[in-house]
Amino acid sequence: QVLVYDLLFGKGLKCGGRWKALARRHRARLEAELARLKVQQKVSRNEDLLAPARAASPGASQVPRYVRVNTLKTCVDDVIDFFKRQGYSYLGKAASVEELRALSGKKFLLDLHLPELLVFPPQTDFHDSLLYTSGHIILQDKASCLPAFLLGPAAGSHVIDACAAPGNKTSHLAAILKNKGQIFAFDVDTKRLATMNTMLTRAGVTGFQLAQQDFLTVDPGDPKYSKVTHILLDPSCSGSGMVNRVPREEAAPSAERLQALAGFQRKVLSHALSFPALRRLVYSTCSLHREENEDVVRAVLQERGSAFRCAGLGGDGTQRRVLRGSVLTLVPRHRLVNAFPSWPCRGLAAFPGAESCLRASPADTLTHGFFVAVLERHGEGAAAPSSLPAAAEENPQHGEGTKAGAAPKKKRRKKQRVK
Repeated sequence: QVLVYDLLFGKGLKCGGRWKALARRHRARLEAELARLKVQQKVSRNEDLLAPARAASPGASQVPRYVRVNTLKTCVDDVIDFFKRQGYSYLGKAASVEELRALSGKKFLLDLHLPELLVFPPQTDFHDSLLYTSGHIILQDKASCLPAFLLGPAAGSHVIDACAAPGNKTSHLAAILKNKGQIFAFDVDTKRLATMNTMLTRAGVTGFQLAQQDFLTVDPGDPKYSKVTHILLDPSCSGSGMVNRVPREEAAPSAERLQALAGFQRKVLSHALSFPALRRLVYSTCSLHREENEDVVRAVLQERGSAFRCAGLGGDGTQRRVLRGSVLTLVPRHRLVNAFPSWPCRGLAAFPGAESCLRASPADTLTHGFFVAVLERHGEGAAAPSSLPAAAEENPQHGEGTKAGAAPKKKRRKKQRVK
């Protein structure tokens, strides 16, 4: 069926061998049947025979095409120049989400939040572009770029990507690290890991170790991970926020399914927080459900508080115990960071402080539905929590101070130029 579709409706046969020969041998008969079918259906174009494309969700058609520049191979300025030579019109840095919404034709913008993200009109296809096939650009939704950006490990850091495949976030981490440091990436699926290895190699990523292993079985006490200071945790979820994957008529996950997912997510988040040198962790899902998002974060913060041997946990996430008739408030070991204060959509009011979390949606942020929470270790020997990742503090271009319309500065060390 795929071969017949490619032969009659697509761009021709790209396969080889006996299947291609077989399809070509019957081409005349297939085309005759196609002509007869168009007569029966009273249509003149092949496209009119195809079933109308099912909208994945109400917001799918308005989500722009986001293109992340892979700074391991090139720079933003060179990619912008390349697209301009391809006939696209560059409009500068966006000042608002409404500017992204108004994009049409062959026009594109630099994203208003993420400094290495270009924005094109919805359905713009770059899968055949030389930049994509060579790994100079990564086709990645804006919301999916938030976890690595907000984790923001400094160059030289040791990082765990706990549920890594298919690898877009891993390659983003490597770009932030500038290939300096170490990434440990885990996934249980052999085929997904193989695909991920190919993608990371194409993107020019070095200094990574892939392991076919359930992250829950990784020993935090293993000396190999003694220097891990950052963890990106994007566990399995309902996927209810993926506008291009979930048909609108698909039933919502049952309460039992959500509880099972949330149980796993709580377990894996708690496990991640047990790594001894951990300083910063990002927990994210592509789910819209509170059970997988705010409720998971609250439950784990409460659970981790028990390690302080306190009598109880306050509603604000702090531990309290009675000391000679007075209440002593203890600082929690991990706490939420009010990350990315300029981001418009915050967490649901499931508990005090939940507004520190981020949410994303097609309607409000022109992205897939997403949830992100940033946790930092706080206490003796730990740095004070920051709303900006370490990489953003080192590199002003990641911060809030970039002026609208300003082009990113070229890096001193020359990258591989896009020809």
